[in-house]
Amino acid sequence: MEGEGGLPPGQSAIDTMLLRHIGAIPPFDPKTWTLKISGLVETPQTLTWDDFLKLPKISQISDFHCVEGWSVLKNRWEGVLFKEIVNSAKPKREARYVTLQCDDDYSTFLQLEDLMDDDVLLAYKLNNKELKPENGGPLRLIVPKKYAYKSPMWLRRMIFTSEREPGYWEKKGYSYTADAWKEDRYERTKGS
Repeated sequence: MEGEGGLPPGQSAIDTMLLRHIGAIPPFDPKTWTLKISGLVETPQTLTWDDFLKLPKISQISDFHCVEGWSVLKNRWEGVLFKEIVNSAKPKREARYVTLQCDDDYSTFLQLEDLMDDDVLLAYKLNNKELKPENGGPLRLIVPKKYAYKSPMWLRRMIFTSEREPGYWEKKGYSYTADAWKEDRYERTKGS
């Protein structure tokens, strides 16, 4: 059961994250890297790497679930709560979703409400070490209750929207909500 150290239905625990991404691992230059926050916000922002590292950070332990059926338990992530971005950017009332765009042209979206959970983190460390590029470094979103395709790697842009904008896997039939605890892997069509 969630929060009690168990696994979501259909998942098996493994020791190390398997490498999964759609393109080449992008290079990272801390001098030119930026994170852009735009869309339906009162305060659009472009954060440099130094700016980002100055935001309040936390460390937390959470599990990581892949839609393929594997989970890595008790990962120690360090980074910035997504709520910090929301507090700074000040989404407008009509903002209901956030489109997340990455360096490798990957994208996904989440409901703003889901991103406000206390365990949603913009992570730059894993198990007390800088997040490796193959695991999404320098920065990836971590949404523990969702399958990992909703925790995009190499995050560079967050666009607050009133409508959902399906991303890479959603366009291929994967679930819009990706709730690991409900085993919500694929989008269901009406009548099925």
